[in-house]
Amino acid sequence: MNLLLGLDYGTGGAKTSIINDHGEELSYAFEEYPILTPKPGWSEHDPVNYWELACRIIQKALKSASINPSDIKGIAVSSALPSMVLVDKDQRPLQNAYNLMDKRAAKQVRWLRNNIGEERIFEISKNRLEDHPAIVNLLWEKENRPETFSKIYKALTIDGFINLKLTGKYTGHYSGAAFYGVAYNLLERRFDEELLSKIGLRADLFPDLYRCETIIGEVTEEAAGQAGLVAGIPVAAGQVDCNAGWSGAGMVDEGDIQMNLGTCGNFGILTRDTNFPDTMINFSYTTDSENTYIIVPTTTTGGQLIRYMRDNFYQAELEAEKAGGTDTFDLINKEAEVVPTGSEGLVVLPFLMGERTPIWDVDARGAIIGLSLNHTRGHVVRAMMESVAYALYDSFRILKESGKTINAPIVLNEGGAKSRLWRRIITDVFNMPTVLVKRRTGAPYGDAILAGVATGVFKDFSVTKEWVEYVEPFEPDSSTHKLYMEYFALYKSFYEHMKGDFKTLADLRNR
Repeated sequence: MNLLLGLDYGTGGAKTSIINDHGEELSYAFEEYPILTPKPGWSEHDPVNYWELACRIIQKALKSASINPSDIKGIAVSSALPSMVLVDKDQRPLQNAYNLMDKRAAKQVRWLRNNIGEERIFEISKNRLEDHPAIVNLLWEKENRPETFSKIYKALTIDGFINLKLTGKYTGHYSGAAFYGVAYNLLERRFDEELLSKIGLRADLFPDLYRCETIIGEVTEEAAGQAGLVAGIPVAAGQVDCNAGWSGAGMVDEGDIQMNLGTCGNFGILTRDTNFPDTMINFSYTTDSENTYIIVPTTTTGGQLIRYMRDNFYQAELEAEKAGGTDTFDLINKEAEVVPTGSEGLVVLPFLMGERTPIWDVDARGAIIGLSLNHTRGHVVRAMMESVAYALYDSFRILKESGKTINAPIVLNEGGAKSRLWRRIITDVFNMPTVLVKRRTGAPYGDAILAGVATGVFKDFSVTKEWVEYVEPFEPDSSTHKLYMEYFALYKSFYEHMKGDFKTLADLRNR
């Protein structure tokens, strides 16, 4: 049999999928892991969990479908980026890993702005200077933990670390390299060694980079024994998680647009146009990682807002779920569904961990505005869903006005997209038709497809267009869109009035 295994690491957990050569999913497994926030603005994972969890869910997926590991013909891994796992020469993590919500490196951003300049950095990287690239965090490490910094052999992404555990090779891929940022030349697909030298980083801190579908190694005997696999399985270079989810759900043509409401909320538009907007995140796309690109607006806390509500305000329901009761997220949705459009005058700023596109404000924080005695937790949930829609629409309108090719419908894919209410909100805020991917395994399915292309099981990524099925189409309601635009204007106004106060608050917090 020709079976293929995909493995994806998000901000809140990891999942694996095993498919056959007809694109049919045979097995799936998922496990959450904790997000560590030891200080304000910090967001980390314990990297030891990454490999231990991989071994558990791979074995679970093999067992649940009675799969012989010798039938696995290829593996590919993705992860949410930016992330960073610092390892020594013995392949051991030196400390906790950074995940994409980390916001600690504001001082290093200021240094780069003053000493290198934003124009020079955008010219090279095609991304704006902010605190999210791994290179910025490396500068923070150098200044704040010099002893640890001196021991760094390679700065890897999460998927790069897992590929290291699988194959013993230190590698990266074009779709993820842009998240190193600053000195990574997006169009030439290389690190600018002159700029690295100027900012005080060695070029050999970074792994060699490959096309996403390049085979970078094989599963070692040690890894096979730990993960329940067999040695010798080819491993592809990998991809960023959103590319995995979108390519696996049929995003292969220029102008295609898909959206995730995972831990972060984002959407992507596939393009060959290298005139990149400077308020978005721009990087290589998997299907042809030397010639195609993806423009990705991102709000830092998307589905994480609803997870935050679940964990802090639905604790009794969570305990009941653990005892065999109803899924807590289903209960949350039911409470929000009965709340009218606009949440009866409640507006949320969803910036619980700062914000990325298009405002790029590390100091921004969450706010609930208009709270009255008639408001329930269901109102707050719906207002949070609406706030994520506003945050993403803020970028969408910029791209639409710029004349970028955008194909209807918006395809909703992972995370909170399973919520009919949230999809209805997105449809009406964006004033665009939407559909839902029926098979919602997401990124690990796309990783399995990548493994199939890398090993020659599939001729190219177009097979996903043949296999994907879109369901539950929604058409926008013009009157609801008009009302939402009034709330969106308030949302923008509230932020503009408060952004100076957010800065003052950050200064107080950081004393």
